[in-house]
Amino acid sequence: MEYQDYYKTLGIERNATPEDVKKSFRKLAMKYHPDRNPGDKESEEKFKKITEAYEVLSDPQKKARYDQIGESYSNWQQTSGGRGQFNWDDWIGQSGARGGTRVEVGDLNDFFGGGGFSDFFNMLFGMTGNGFSGRNPRTATRTQPYASQAHPKAYEQTVHISLMEAYRGTDRMVSVDGQRLQVKIPAGSKTGTKVRMAGAVSNSGRRDDIYLVIEVDPDTKFERVGDDIYTDISIDLYTAVLGGQAVVQTPGGQVNLTIPAGTQPGQKIRLSGLGMPKLRSPQTSGDLYTRIKVTIPRSLNDKQKKLFEQLRQS
Repeated sequence: MEYQDYYKTLGIERNATPEDVKKSFRKLAMKYHPDRNPGDKESEEKFKKITEAYEVLSDPQKKARYDQIGESYSNWQQTSGGRGQFNWDDWIGQSGARGGTRVEVGDLNDFFGGGGFSDFFNMLFGMTGNGFSGRNPRTATRTQPYASQAHPKAYEQTVHISLMEAYRGTDRMVSVDGQRLQVKIPAGSKTGTKVRMAGAVSNSGRRDDIYLVIEVDPDTKFERVGDDIYTDISIDLYTAVLGGQAVVQTPGGQVNLTIPAGTQPGQKIRLSGLGMPKLRSPQTSGDLYTRIKVTIPRSLNDKQKKLFEQLRQS
């Protein structure tokens, strides 16, 4: 198994601050994001590695565990000169099991189309970044943290949230074994997203998991398609013909939209980056599309009728 140097992947030093980690990730994610490089497999692979590195180095617990094995791996390289193979099993056996309740997020539709994180990540943390193992999250089973441990059971509970809660992220209180736990549901969650509460249930001396399965309720103003949002706006006939300005309500607030002259009924105008935050890359967002509806005046005064007649004859 190949050791993954997450610091090198993000181009930062080992003493980098959390802000340095976030800044470097955002810069690289913008450069290699699949939406900016459609069809570019090399960029997609780099984006996977960047995301995996950020998943570890932005989480204090994961980072501490990673730094621990990094020190062991570095000592092995220095003493053996890189000959033979590093004994991962010995290191895992010495590292001890993890305890407590953690929350991890997974998306059944998997951002990478089933690509998942590396074997190194799975070995180190006992699961992929989306809580599933294997290449296809639709059919995958959960990985066990260590070879000596049995598969824990998983309990599922459906949680309904609004589209605005999915846009901003929200919290839910969940009752588990008589305890009320606060669970953070991240921005960008969609129907099918799973939020994993690791070790939340005590069962015969074993800590089992709970999955909150997200269901995003329909919204009266906005329609969500993937990470894009569609909404309807009405403009008058004169603005459609001559052009002008219109106010559009977005999930993040009102914005002014320039209407080009000659805009047609049903025409869509895109507002880049004003859609839903992307679950696995929350610093980027989908787009918002406005569908134009043109309001035709039902009654005209004599002067208006005359002007329209002149237009028709011109």
